[in-house]
Parts: sequence; structure tokens; C-alpha cells
Amino acid sequence: MNKFLIIIITFLNFNFSVFANPNIQARTAILVDYHSDKILYEIDADAVIYPASMTKIMTSIVVFDLLKKNKISLDDEFTISENAWRLSQAGYSSMFIMINDQVSVEELLKGIIIASGNDACVALAEGIAGSEENFASMMNEKAGEIGMTSTNFTNSSGINDPDNVSTVRDIALMSKYLIKNYPVFYEIFKEKTFTWNRTGGEPIKQGNRNPLLYKNVGVDGVKTGYLAVEKYSLASSMIKKDRRVIAVASGFETKNSRSNQSLKLLNWGFRNSNTFEIAKKNKTTFEVETWLGTKNKINVTTKEDYFVTINKKDIRHLTVALNYNGPIKAPIQKEEKIAELIIKQKNDVLKILPLYASEDLKKVNFFKSLITSLNYLIWGDV
Repeated sequence: MNKFLIIIITFLNFNFSVFANPNIQARTAILVDYHSDKILYEIDADAVIYPASMTKIMTSIVVFDLLKKNKISLDDEFTISENAWRLSQAGYSSMFIMINDQVSVEELLKGIIIASGNDACVALAEGIAGSEENFASMMNEKAGEIGMTSTNFTNSSGINDPDNVSTVRDIALMSKYLIKNYPVFYEIFKEKTFTWNRTGGEPIKQGNRNPLLYKNVGVDGVKTGYLAVEKYSLASSMIKKDRRVIAVASGFETKNSRSNQSLKLLNWGFRNSNTFEIAKKNKTTFEVETWLGTKNKINVTTKEDYFVTINKKDIRHLTVALNYNGPIKAPIQKEEKIAELIIKQKNDVLKILPLYASEDLKKVNFFKSLITSLNYLIWGDV
């Protein structure tokens, strides 16, 4: 027979306002649920943009990757070149490093992430790859690995170059990769100040350029950007309890609109949708009945994480069904596929997750098998 368990996720006494459109005043924008990858909102998300200082997200990722692989360390020091120093004298956002300074990887990273120092970007790029051009090749290789199909990096800082391009969709993908793969290093992105004990002067204390960090609303990153040709941009991430959403938008006319509109978009996502954890790889378990085994039930698990994000108005239509032809006859081998989880919204199947036995299950001996079979024939009791 067909065994199934249906869980219907419902909420009583709905009392919230649902807005069809957050009406964001940006040229291009996207809002994505971190866990489910559900796109909650987008405006021309594949339009080409100049990512400006959002480029520094990838600069950081390349460095984090080398740190994770123990190819460099936070204590490694690089000598500052004239090329890097000149950026601090050209009116760009800077860490204010000096020629021939010996600066650690850790300090350069903070100079990039918190102070948005273009000079620190060049210093790290040259220290790691010999030249900024070589480092940009590493950035593009990583972008391809992540799946950023509409991005090309030509430098480590994002300052004026017509060939340094991306899209808000790619920036969102890159931001998720950053948060997921480097959670410890990502903590730097929410630090609000950085003090550089510079050579030949008083220490310079600079604040993080992400305005949403100061509002104490759950935003913990990611990076601002500005170019005269692109106007203001922001990749932002907000977390509430166990849920996170990522917003990327570009083409804001002012700093204030960048801040206000991005926050509006993030809050709209939380207000109008919910994300549910359906299954976690090798952790979430379901029980299925067995036949002629040493146990009457066995646990099954998934081999992937699965989250579903839906509009709050549609929550009552979400169902999760455990489906299998059972009871499952023993013997059963660990990792054997014996069931599936069917997630539906109304009549639409959102996902079918295969479920696998979490252990071996042996068949009972001949005599017990015979008694069990006779009981079934007489009483219909399995």
C-alpha cells in the first residue's frame, strides 16, 4: 500500500498587510532569500552595472579563499608600492597607507571592507598576485566558479574602468557565496569602525560606509558603491532569527535614497514572505514502516538541504507529504532510497526530495519471519 504523511502548514488569524510591489526607486534591484534562493523581487536584474566598490566583495573572497587554504595568513605582511600609495592621494576612499609600509593581510582586509580603501585593494592584489591585472584574473576565475555569468573584473577596487561590469543578480549570488563559505571572516563586514595606526601621523579612525549597520535592524553587511556614472549602489544583508535576505540595488540618486530604499526592500521581504526549513542534509529524519525487519520502523534522511519561501497569503496551501510503498521489506541497506518527500503548493509540486535509509536493517530469522507472515495471513497485522 501507499504510505504517506501530510503536514499542512497553516497560520490562523492572518493579520498583516501585503504589498504587491515595494516600489523601489532604483535603476536595477533584486531581493533574494538566502536559504531558498527564491527571488522575492527584481527590477531589470540583468542590466549591466558598474559595481564600483561592490567589486571589493570579490577581492575579499579571493583573499578569504587563500586564507582558508592556508596559502597566506592574516599575519603576512606586504610592502606598499608607489602604485598603491598614489590611490590614497587621488581623492578616492582610502586606508591611507604609505610607500614602503609593511602592512598585514588582516589590516589590509579591514581597510578594504570597513574603510573601503582602494589603496588597500591594490596593495593586497600586488602582494598576492604580483600585479593587479593578475589578481583580476583570479577574481574572474572565482566569479566563473560561483556562477557569475554576466560579470567581468578588471581591477580589485572597482574604480573607473568601463570593462569592470556586473549585474545585481551576480552581486547577490556573490554575496551569498561570501556569507555561506566564509562565516568567520564575514564578521568583519559588520564592524563599524577601523583605526589605522598610520606612518608619520596620528591614527586614522574611519567608520564603515554601510549606513544600514548603524540602524540596529539586523543588517550585517555587505558593501556600498558609488561612481558618478552609476550613482549609488548597495549590496545588503539582513538577518532576523534564523532567516536572512539579501538585497542588491544600483542607480540610487542620493546616499539617503540608497539607505532608505534598501531598508524598505529588505523589510518588505520579511513582511510579505516566510521561509520554512523542510529538510537538512543528513539531519532531518522521517520514519517509515518496515516488514520482516529487526525493527518495525527505520529512519530516512535527505542528502540535501531544502527550504521553501512563499508569500504569507499562500502559506495555508503549503503541504509536505512523506510518500513510499510500504511497509518496506527487509533487508534494507544504508543509503538505499526507500521514500520521498513531496512538497506542494496547492496543486503545484515544488520539489520531490529522495529519502534514504539512515542505517542497515537486517531481516529477521526464518522462524520469526514465518510467525510474522502467519499473523499477517490470519489477522492482517504486520
